[in-house]
Amino acid sequence: MLKILGKASSINVRKVLWTCHELGLDFEREDFGAGFQPTETPQFKALNPNAMVPVLLDGDFVLWESNVICRYLVAKEGRSDLLSTDPQNRALTEQWMDWQAGELNNSWRYAFPALARNSPQHTDQTLIDAGVSDWNRHVQMIEEQLQRSGDYMLGNNFTLADVPIGLAVNRWLMTPMSRPALPAVAAYYERLNQREGFRLFGRNGIA
Repeated sequence: MLKILGKASSINVRKVLWTCHELGLDFEREDFGAGFQPTETPQFKALNPNAMVPVLLDGDFVLWESNVICRYLVAKEGRSDLLSTDPQNRALTEQWMDWQAGELNNSWRYAFPALARNSPQHTDQTLIDAGVSDWNRHVQMIEEQLQRSGDYMLGNNFTLADVPIGLAVNRWLMTPMSRPALPAVAAYYERLNQREGFRLFGRNGIA
């Protein structure tokens, strides 16, 4: 059976949990991360030298990086509806996943801990305001993509791209801050809420 190392509140762990649910995969999960078993140990770093969650154990196979884990699981199950075997369509899915992990994730790096976690290390109001502006700018890109694509990020069918983007939209909506009205994003969020996996691991009150 698959084993997932990482606490259930982690946004990156939740990507993997949601993907497993979409695939109908059984798994065991073990709590690691802040407040649980530490990741800064030689034993954990032997699995992931970054000392971060999640880590996937598939028998003797060890894999880290949440988006890569999701792609691995989908490809292993042969779910071309979620991750196309066509090179161009697959690249478009991976493009949005990698954009979330890099560009979008970095846009909230200061504002999120300041506003959602009241971090004492993130109290510079100028940096908070700049972070909120940049975060909103990136979500505006999602709005524009959805206006072009339809129901989901790549068209009218749910794909793996919607897992990291959907969780990112959840974080954006749940963080106490000023944000623009984005009707396509709002409709997308409600559409995702019709999926059981999103209700369990996306829209669950955890940012």
